[in-house]
Amino acid sequence: MKRYTPDELKAVLDAHLKWLRDEEGGSRADLSGADLSEANLGEANLGRADLSGADLSEADLSEADLSEANLSRANLGGANLSRADLSRANLGEANLGGANLSEADLSEAVGSDLALAMGMHIPPEGPFWAWKKVRSVNGYVIVKLLIPAEARRSHGSERKCRAEFADVLEVIGADEGFSDHAPRTNYRAGERVTADSWDEDRWETCSHGIHFFITREEAEAY
Repeated sequence: MKRYTPDELKAVLDAHLKWLRDEEGGSRADLSGADLSEANLGEANLGRADLSGADLSEADLSEADLSEANLSRANLGGANLSRADLSRANLGEANLGGANLSEADLSEAVGSDLALAMGMHIPPEGPFWAWKKVRSVNGYVIVKLLIPAEARRSHGSERKCRAEFADVLEVIGADEGFSDHAPRTNYRAGERVTADSWDEDRWETCSHGIHFFITREEAEAY
Protein backbone atom coordinates (compact mmCIF):
# COMPACT_ATOMS: atom_id res chain seq x y z
CA MET A 1 0.00 0.00 0.00
CA LYS A 2 1.28 3.46 -0.86
CA ARG A 3 2.18 5.64 2.10
CA TYR A 4 1.93 9.42 2.03
CA THR A 5 3.84 12.03 3.97
CA PRO A 6 1.78 14.96 5.31
CA ASP A 7 3.18 17.20 2.55
CA GLU A 8 2.34 14.66 -0.17
CA LEU A 9 -1.18 14.21 1.13
CA LYS A 10 -1.70 17.97 1.38
CA ALA A 11 -0.61 18.33 -2.25
CA VAL A 12 -3.16 15.69 -3.31
CA LEU A 13 -5.93 17.47 -1.41
CA ASP A 14 -4.98 20.89 -2.82
CA ALA A 15 -5.03 19.52 -6.39
CA HIS A 16 -8.36 17.81 -5.67
CA LEU A 17 -9.89 21.07 -4.45
CA LYS A 18 -8.79 22.76 -7.68
CA TRP A 19 -10.33 19.89 -9.63
CA LEU A 20 -13.63 20.33 -7.80
CA ARG A 21 -13.54 24.04 -8.62
CA ASP A 22 -12.57 23.32 -12.23
CA GLU A 23 -9.39 25.35 -11.79
CA GLU A 24 -6.17 24.99 -13.75
CA GLY A 25 -3.73 22.41 -12.38
CA GLY A 26 -6.42 20.43 -10.61
CA SER A 27 -6.71 16.63 -10.56
CA ARG A 28 -9.10 14.22 -8.87
CA ALA A 29 -7.65 12.69 -5.71
CA ASP A 30 -6.66 9.07 -6.32
CA LEU A 31 -5.92 7.59 -2.91
CA SER A 32 -7.04 4.09 -3.82
CA GLY A 33 -5.15 1.51 -1.80
CA ALA A 34 -3.36 4.22 0.19
CA ASP A 35 -2.02 3.53 3.67
CA LEU A 36 -3.00 6.63 5.62
CA SER A 37 -2.47 5.09 9.03
CA GLU A 38 0.43 7.41 9.91
CA ALA A 39 -0.48 10.49 7.87
CA ASN A 40 -1.33 13.66 9.75
CA LEU A 41 -2.71 16.94 8.44
CA GLY A 42 -3.79 18.37 11.77
CA GLU A 43 -1.87 20.59 14.14
CA ALA A 44 -1.50 17.79 16.67
CA ASN A 45 0.31 14.54 15.98
CA LEU A 46 -2.40 11.95 16.57
CA GLY A 47 -0.45 9.03 15.14
CA ARG A 48 -3.31 8.34 12.74
CA ALA A 49 -4.72 10.09 9.69
CA ASP A 50 -6.26 13.46 10.55
CA LEU A 51 -8.44 14.46 7.63
CA SER A 52 -10.96 16.42 9.68
CA GLY A 53 -12.76 18.98 7.57
CA ALA A 54 -11.08 17.84 4.34
CA ASP A 55 -13.04 18.02 1.09
CA LEU A 56 -12.71 14.57 -0.47
CA SER A 57 -16.00 14.61 -2.34
CA GLU A 58 -15.84 12.42 -5.47
CA ALA A 59 -12.34 11.20 -4.47
CA ASP A 60 -11.19 7.63 -5.08
CA LEU A 61 -10.47 6.06 -1.68
CA SER A 62 -11.25 2.48 -2.64
CA GLU A 63 -9.34 -0.12 -0.58
CA ALA A 64 -7.63 2.67 1.40
CA ASP A 65 -6.58 2.05 5.01
CA LEU A 66 -8.37 4.75 6.99
CA SER A 67 -8.59 2.80 10.22
CA GLU A 68 -8.69 5.14 13.22
CA ALA A 69 -8.60 8.13 10.85
CA ASN A 70 -10.09 11.41 12.00
CA LEU A 71 -12.66 12.16 9.29
CA SER A 72 -14.89 14.34 11.42
CA ARG A 73 -16.63 17.04 9.37
CA ALA A 74 -14.95 15.71 6.20
CA ASN A 75 -16.88 15.95 2.95
CA LEU A 76 -16.93 12.44 1.46
CA GLY A 77 -20.02 12.97 -0.66
CA GLY A 78 -19.89 10.79 -3.77
CA ALA A 79 -16.48 9.38 -2.83
CA ASN A 80 -15.52 5.83 -3.74
CA LEU A 81 -14.91 4.11 -0.40
CA SER A 82 -15.54 0.57 -1.59
CA ARG A 83 -13.52 -2.00 0.39
CA ALA A 84 -11.94 0.80 2.44
CA ASP A 85 -10.97 0.10 6.05
CA LEU A 86 -12.84 2.68 8.15
CA SER A 87 -12.78 0.66 11.35
CA ARG A 88 -12.56 2.83 14.48
CA ALA A 89 -12.55 5.96 12.29
CA ASN A 90 -14.05 9.20 13.60
CA LEU A 91 -16.95 9.98 11.24
CA GLY A 92 -18.68 12.53 13.43
CA GLU A 93 -20.52 15.08 11.24
CA ALA A 94 -18.93 13.63 8.09
CA ASN A 95 -20.91 13.88 4.87
CA LEU A 96 -21.25 10.42 3.30
CA GLY A 97 -24.17 11.22 1.03
CA GLY A 98 -23.89 9.28 -2.20
CA ALA A 99 -20.60 7.62 -1.20
CA ASN A 100 -19.89 4.09 -2.44
CA LEU A 101 -19.44 2.07 0.76
CA SER A 102 -19.78 -1.43 -0.68
CA GLU A 103 -17.68 -3.89 1.38
CA ALA A 104 -16.27 -1.01 3.47
CA ASP A 105 -15.36 -1.95 7.05
CA LEU A 106 -17.20 0.48 9.36
CA SER A 107 -16.84 -1.62 12.51
CA GLU A 108 -16.49 0.49 15.66
CA ALA A 109 -16.45 3.71 13.63
CA VAL A 110 -17.01 6.56 16.08
CA GLY A 111 -19.91 8.81 15.20
CA SER A 112 -21.00 6.56 12.35
CA ASP A 113 -24.62 6.86 13.48
CA LEU A 114 -24.46 10.60 12.86
CA ALA A 115 -22.86 10.06 9.48
CA LEU A 116 -25.59 7.58 8.63
CA ALA A 117 -28.25 10.13 9.46
CA MET A 118 -26.65 12.44 6.91
CA GLY A 119 -27.25 10.15 3.97
CA MET A 120 -25.55 6.76 4.24
CA HIS A 121 -27.77 4.02 2.83
CA ILE A 122 -27.32 0.51 1.52
CA PRO A 123 -25.68 0.38 -1.93
CA PRO A 124 -28.29 -0.20 -4.68
CA GLU A 125 -25.95 -2.74 -6.28
CA GLY A 126 -22.75 -4.64 -5.52
CA PRO A 127 -21.72 -6.58 -2.38
CA PHE A 128 -21.34 -4.98 1.06
CA TRP A 129 -20.90 -5.93 4.72
CA ALA A 130 -23.77 -5.81 7.21
CA TRP A 131 -24.43 -6.61 10.87
CA LYS A 132 -27.18 -8.41 12.79
CA LYS A 133 -27.99 -9.26 16.42
CA VAL A 134 -29.18 -12.83 16.99
CA ARG A 135 -29.71 -15.17 19.92
CA SER A 136 -27.31 -17.88 21.05
CA VAL A 137 -27.41 -20.40 23.87
CA ASN A 138 -25.63 -17.85 26.08
CA GLY A 139 -27.58 -14.73 25.11
CA TYR A 140 -27.36 -12.30 22.21
CA VAL A 141 -24.40 -12.22 19.82
CA ILE A 142 -23.45 -10.19 16.74
CA VAL A 143 -23.24 -11.67 13.25
CA LYS A 144 -21.17 -10.17 10.44
CA LEU A 145 -22.80 -10.72 7.06
CA LEU A 146 -21.87 -10.28 3.43
CA ILE A 147 -24.78 -9.20 1.27
CA PRO A 148 -23.85 -10.61 -2.18
CA ALA A 149 -24.16 -8.51 -5.32
CA GLU A 150 -26.94 -10.72 -6.67
CA ALA A 151 -29.08 -10.49 -3.51
CA ARG A 152 -32.11 -8.24 -3.68
CA ARG A 153 -32.03 -5.66 -0.87
CA SER A 154 -34.46 -3.18 0.61
CA HIS A 155 -34.21 -0.04 2.74
CA GLY A 156 -37.25 1.96 3.85
CA SER A 157 -37.52 4.92 6.20
CA GLU A 158 -35.97 3.08 9.17
CA ARG A 159 -32.36 2.06 9.75
CA LYS A 160 -33.21 -1.65 9.67
CA CYS A 161 -32.71 -3.19 6.21
CA ARG A 162 -33.60 -6.46 4.47
CA ALA A 163 -31.91 -8.76 1.96
CA GLU A 164 -33.09 -11.79 0.02
CA PHE A 165 -30.14 -13.83 1.32
CA ALA A 166 -26.74 -13.28 2.96
CA ASP A 167 -23.46 -15.08 3.62
CA VAL A 168 -22.41 -15.45 7.25
CA LEU A 169 -18.82 -14.27 7.65
CA GLU A 170 -18.53 -14.45 11.43
CA VAL A 171 -20.60 -15.12 14.55
CA ILE A 172 -18.95 -13.01 17.24
CA GLY A 173 -19.12 -14.59 20.68
CA ALA A 174 -20.56 -18.00 19.80
CA ASP A 175 -20.29 -20.91 17.39
CA GLU A 176 -23.75 -20.19 16.02
CA GLY A 177 -26.77 -17.99 16.51
CA PHE A 178 -30.44 -18.08 15.58
CA SER A 179 -33.22 -15.63 14.84
CA ASP A 180 -35.98 -14.73 17.29
CA HIS A 181 -38.78 -15.05 14.75
CA ALA A 182 -40.34 -18.01 12.98
CA PRO A 183 -39.32 -19.67 10.82
CA ARG A 184 -36.11 -19.93 12.81
CA THR A 185 -32.92 -19.18 10.86
CA ASN A 186 -29.56 -20.52 12.07
CA TYR A 187 -26.41 -18.46 11.54
CA ARG A 188 -23.07 -20.28 11.22
CA ALA A 189 -19.83 -18.90 9.75
CA GLY A 190 -19.29 -20.00 6.17
CA GLU A 191 -22.97 -20.70 5.46
CA ARG A 192 -25.60 -18.80 3.47
CA VAL A 193 -28.92 -17.82 5.06
CA THR A 194 -31.95 -17.35 2.81
CA ALA A 195 -35.30 -15.73 3.60
CA ASP A 196 -38.41 -17.91 3.44
CA SER A 197 -39.77 -15.44 0.85
CA TRP A 198 -39.16 -11.92 -0.39
CA ASP A 199 -41.32 -8.80 -0.20
CA GLU A 200 -40.60 -6.19 -2.90
CA ASP A 201 -42.32 -3.41 -0.93
CA ARG A 202 -39.39 -1.43 0.50
CA TRP A 203 -41.62 0.34 3.03
CA GLU A 204 -42.52 -2.94 4.73
CA THR A 205 -39.43 -2.88 6.97
CA CYS A 206 -40.42 -5.88 9.08
CA SER A 207 -41.57 -8.05 6.18
CA HIS A 208 -39.90 -11.13 4.64
CA GLY A 209 -36.12 -11.08 4.27
CA ILE A 210 -32.89 -11.35 6.23
CA HIS A 211 -32.91 -8.27 8.46
CA PHE A 212 -29.70 -6.38 9.20
CA PHE A 213 -28.11 -3.02 9.96
CA ILE A 214 -25.34 -1.22 8.07
CA THR A 215 -23.14 -0.72 11.14
CA ARG A 216 -22.25 -2.94 14.06
CA GLU A 217 -23.21 -0.18 16.51
CA GLU A 218 -26.79 -0.17 15.26
CA ALA A 219 -27.03 -3.96 15.49
CA GLU A 220 -25.68 -3.97 19.05
CA ALA A 221 -28.12 -1.25 20.11
CA TYR A 222 -31.15 -3.01 18.61
